[in-house]
Amino acid sequence: MSRRSRIRDTAGVVAASAAALVAVQGSSGGAAADESGAAERTTVCVGTRPTGSLPGPEGQEPSLYRVLGYVEKRGETRYASVFTGLSVDEDARTADVYRIPSKAFDADVCAHAEKGIRLRLHDTDVTARRLQALVESTGDRMDRWDGRFDLREVGPDPEGFVFFGVDDPAKADLILKKELGPFWAKHIRVEYVGQASLD
Repeated sequence: MSRRSRIRDTAGVVAASAAALVAVQGSSGGAAADESGAAERTTVCVGTRPTGSLPGPEGQEPSLYRVLGYVEKRGETRYASVFTGLSVDEDARTADVYRIPSKAFDADVCAHAEKGIRLRLHDTDVTARRLQALVESTGDRMDRWDGRFDLREVGPDPEGFVFFGVDDPAKADLILKKELGPFWAKHIRVEYVGQASLD
């Protein structure tokens, strides 16, 4: 089974010819349709940069993690206005990068992917900074919904939504979507989370 992990709280234009680019409409990775029915778009690039040409930590898969480090750094600095987050599939030597569509960002990160590393670039319409802002404002008043439902966890997800862990998902989902408004109604996921034990 492929090991996959998400990286939460999360990177000049470079010629895109440095890597192979393929557009995939409605990819098999759970491509979701938005309210207009349009399919999510994913672009795939395969690295051509020499192995070891990026700085980064040593480890089981140094090439992959050097590329991840580069993408995250660029996403959090120069491309913060489009970067949403990333997750990694170590066995497939693949990183899933979520961003508001940007030719400059795609060209940059694809040109820096090392040989054998694949990037799947998924379209979103929200940035990591905006997700984090909702998480922080919610965390400042975790008790604001007391008496209606119990909010137990909240955090950003790199795919472009905020996760709410609650005691009563059906009730909380209706309340949160109504109070947060139509934009956030598309960008929250509400799931049951048990009460933390105090052992």
